[in-house]
Amino acid sequence: MQLPIEDHGVIGDLRTLALVGLDGTIDYLCWPRLDSPSVFATLLHESDGGCFELAPDLPDARRKQMYLPDTNVLLTRFLAEDGMVEISDFMNVAGSDLPQRLLRRVKVLRGSVTIRLRCAPRFDYARAVHDATLSDDGRRVSFTSAGTRLRLSAETDLRIESGAAVATFELSAGQSACFALDGGDESDTKAAEHAVVAEAFKTTASWWRDWSDRSGYRGRWRGEVSRSALALKLLTSAEFGSIAAAGTFGLPETPGGERNWDYRYTWIRDAAFTVYGFLRVGHVAEASSFIGWLQGVTRELCSDGTLDVMYRLDGTNDLEETELKHFDGHRGATPVRIGNAAADQLQLDIYGELLDAIYLADKHGERVSIEAWINIRKMLEFVQRHWQVPDEGIWEVRNGKQELLFSRLMCWVALDRGMRLAGKRSLPGPVDSWRHTRDEIHEDIHANFWNEQRGAFVQSKGSHRLDASCLLMPLVRFIAPRDPRWLSTLRAIGEDLTEDSLVYRYSTEEGDDADGLDGVEGTFNMCSFWYIECLGRAGDLEQARFLFEKMLGYANHVGLYAEETGVAGEQLGNFPQAFTHLALISAAHYLDRTLGDDTSASF
Repeated sequence: MQLPIEDHGVIGDLRTLALVGLDGTIDYLCWPRLDSPSVFATLLHESDGGCFELAPDLPDARRKQMYLPDTNVLLTRFLAEDGMVEISDFMNVAGSDLPQRLLRRVKVLRGSVTIRLRCAPRFDYARAVHDATLSDDGRRVSFTSAGTRLRLSAETDLRIESGAAVATFELSAGQSACFALDGGDESDTKAAEHAVVAEAFKTTASWWRDWSDRSGYRGRWRGEVSRSALALKLLTSAEFGSIAAAGTFGLPETPGGERNWDYRYTWIRDAAFTVYGFLRVGHVAEASSFIGWLQGVTRELCSDGTLDVMYRLDGTNDLEETELKHFDGHRGATPVRIGNAAADQLQLDIYGELLDAIYLADKHGERVSIEAWINIRKMLEFVQRHWQVPDEGIWEVRNGKQELLFSRLMCWVALDRGMRLAGKRSLPGPVDSWRHTRDEIHEDIHANFWNEQRGAFVQSKGSHRLDASCLLMPLVRFIAPRDPRWLSTLRAIGEDLTEDSLVYRYSTEEGDDADGLDGVEGTFNMCSFWYIECLGRAGDLEQARFLFEKMLGYANHVGLYAEETGVAGEQLGNFPQAFTHLALISAAHYLDRTLGDDTSASF
């Protein structure tokens, strides 16, 4: 039975990540990188997607998961009258001089318990066959498939059944057994030895704690902010500096529905927002690494200044969308897609988010290079020529291009931040021309996207539809947070798109072709945190704090969020999702600063 999305913790090594269920099963892992094909994917293909089971024979046990504080080292506990068992899961962090390796240790804390192990990889999204070979000593199994190799090392005897490594063994109180999954260096025969795993455990935990200690956030909700920052860090690539939008592909936004996308890539928008989240808590190095990755990407800019919407982690753009027709989906949600056709869309808002991130990174230490500035000027020239063009926008709709408020707003941001950079760094550029276009966009938004009948800014030119993306209007300083037009818009969002503390990004009622897709999705967690921050900036701090702390209750048991929250409070969409965690950080930062009456720390 596939576990719910929220019944998972996440471990990773800044190259890839794995989902560990409350039942002790790793049911999702792509190897060796986040955007590589899956080797474990029973979360998306229950019958034969591949998994790594480690299960104590305690059928009535209560199950709990927790992270070691300030780390991404995960503990899963099984608590029963007949015994207590703890599984430790972690991965060697990239850059720690340790090989890429997933490590598991099962330890019995009380009683005598039988443990079952089954490691059954399925390569290339379960499309490729593989061979399994047992070592002479019976404690290592090598899996090979079309150039990809994995090796499981164990402190217990293994056997091979139907291409999987399996074992059954008994441990008494105080005893443990270790397992290591890696790329298979045959000369390394000690990968799973207790001393090796124990040393890696200490090294990994210390690495994460040292990283967490570099955060500048010391306010209220430190635990939640720290966990969000750790989740964002798991989505970064140590090798390239890029940042993925989420850790998974194919997890449904609508239960049983078709809204199943691949989010393992670097969206310019999502990564730019994530840079903002890192800067909020003082992690400047991550922002610098992303800007470095971006400079590599922008060297390939078209002569007209255009950027792609998204890229693979290494900066390439082979993102053709295909369906895994043999996958049965998470709880029947099909089709399961890899790649993403939105890569071919026009999304004008990305230039604003990118320039805002560059501006903030420059402000906090990563100075803009001349080469980068030349490319920025090309982008701004593109924005000047195309800001009135219809596009698919932030929500990547599949029902045609429109003139969208959010895209226009972020074109304003792009030009505004370009002007600020030029002035701050005395960089050359047609600033007067940028100012003229920026002001023209400002007037256009007020003339064509303010709906007097609704008393609100609306999603697209001439429409009546509300869209929660407009919540960024005061956050990017386009409009004052207490401007009468904005306060009226905020009230409308509260009345029409909000349920308790949860905010829908737009209406998808039956018969309402909001995005060209079937089904009604859940509330969008990022929009919920944006709404809360807007309430605070509008002066309703008490209500903002109340709703913020209610939203914290929608995190899963280890403080992680997927993209959306369903009608029953369940997590929906890919997991964990950067948008949600960065919006949480931003809201927490603003509320804590304002409640503490400290107005000195401000972007």
